[in-house]
Amino acid sequence: MSYYDIKNPALADEGKNRIEWASQTMPVLNQIKQRFEKEKPLKNLRLAACLHVTTETAFLMQTLKAGGAEVTLCASNPLSTQDDVAASLAIHDKMPVFAIKGEDDKTYYRHIQAVLELKPQITMDDGADLVSTIHSKHPELAASIIGGTEETTTGVIRLNQMAKEKVLKYPIVAVNDAQTKHFFDNRYGTGQSTLDGIIRATNRLIAGTTFVVAGYGWCGRGLAMRAHGAGANIIVTEINPLKAIEAIMDGFRVMTMIDAAPVGDFFCTVTGNKHVLSKKHFEKMKDGAIICNSGHFNIEIDIESLDKLSSAKRTIRPFVEEYKLRDGRRINLLAEGRLVNLAAAEGHPSSVMDMSFANQALCAEYMVRNASKLEKKVYPVPQDIDSKIAKLKLQSMKVEVDVLTPEQERYLSSWQEGT
Repeated sequence: MSYYDIKNPALADEGKNRIEWASQTMPVLNQIKQRFEKEKPLKNLRLAACLHVTTETAFLMQTLKAGGAEVTLCASNPLSTQDDVAASLAIHDKMPVFAIKGEDDKTYYRHIQAVLELKPQITMDDGADLVSTIHSKHPELAASIIGGTEETTTGVIRLNQMAKEKVLKYPIVAVNDAQTKHFFDNRYGTGQSTLDGIIRATNRLIAGTTFVVAGYGWCGRGLAMRAHGAGANIIVTEINPLKAIEAIMDGFRVMTMIDAAPVGDFFCTVTGNKHVLSKKHFEKMKDGAIICNSGHFNIEIDIESLDKLSSAKRTIRPFVEEYKLRDGRRINLLAEGRLVNLAAAEGHPSSVMDMSFANQALCAEYMVRNASKLEKKVYPVPQDIDSKIAKLKLQSMKVEVDVLTPEQERYLSSWQEGT
């Protein structure tokens, strides 16, 4: 295995500074790192990670290495890599890193193959590409794998289906489903960083526009909240009636995408599903509509159909491709339909990733301690880990909460006492 495959080693010092800057607002992971350095709970374990190569991810990798793990890293999305961060990990941390921003699909999968040459005992995924590659191309590696973790909704969906079909070859902890992850990372992280990516890519005013959010899960909630805060009129599209009611109760309009298509100025998909924006929608969009995706894969927008409808295409500014339709209308696609918050911006702020990556680190430790007990299925993050991270985060914020008195505990545990 080559030591690394990155864009430019000369970027290492710049990346090192940015990693240090991010780590300053990651107090929970800092505490875990300090303990890991003393206890070495991951000593001599081979850990392969397929994650977005950002400053926050870099600090997680340093934490895992401090815990004794032999770590190797590749990107979980071709456009999400921060090249200076990859360079810093490779040069300053002597870590095998295989990630280049803008890499083509062939390089992307070659990099996944490269980290698998480590013959990992633990996998750490964001989208389940690492796990699916092991199962489809290298099933022999599964026998030596203790377990894995999964960072995002899309990956958990894929893994749950594998478990349902009884083809999953080792246990996975769904980090994405931890309360300290999806309540905060998905809502506040995705909400802010997605809007950041859209504004950086377009430099357009959000206030006064009609902003269509496809999907009202935790990511959609966060995005709608932030876009509304910037002055946009929000339309939500949904398939789930309960989430649709929630969006209405939150003050937003709800309609089908086919009805939203003619009135939207901005469209952003956050569903994890395929072709949420498709040919029938493009045919109804107004001239100059801006479309993007903040779900994990670039399948949410049917780019092939958009190509077929177009007579010309050009990159009008970085991360903005203008498709000119045959009737003269223009539709602007951001970041090639990939994660706009990571492709055109820097992803989630470090303070929110602090909790998500604390879950990753502690769940890796949990896997090691409980390897003999775990079955080949998808597990939730243990409640004690989730609660511990929340407590550590509050402590770092100098916030205290009340505790139950003995009388209150007795009342909650009894049924005799009423009014």
